[in-house]
Amino acid sequence: MAYRKTYILKLYVAGNTPNSMRALKTLRNILETEFRGVYALKVIDVLKNPQLAEEDKILATPTLAKILPPPVRRIIGDLSDRERVLIGLDLLYGELSEEGFELGTPEENDERPAPTSGDDDPLAGSGA
Repeated sequence: MAYRKTYILKLYVAGNTPNSMRALKTLRNILETEFRGVYALKVIDVLKNPQLAEEDKILATPTLAKILPPPVRRIIGDLSDRERVLIGLDLLYGELSEEGFELGTPEENDERPAPTSGDDDPLAGSGA
């Protein structure tokens, strides 16, 4: 059996607002389908526990914080962008490398040279 990381997550919400409930529902769906039991989730209501939000420097809700594995990452919003959440939790990157995709810098994977500044970008300022 392959070793899998255990994820420690904190979701900061402000009561039962629509955004908070959407974030919780979306996160639970992602965790059940993608993490398959290798996670611990703590939901923190900043209205009931403002000191925890202050200690962790949470400025907006909902905010998802990935505590473990390092590095600590934060995602702010209702978590409706599934790909962004998976990338933020480092899960998508791990799955891509397990599936045999070559992961490296854009320069290694792309034959086109990367622009060095906005002046070199042919689309910059074109409205495209």
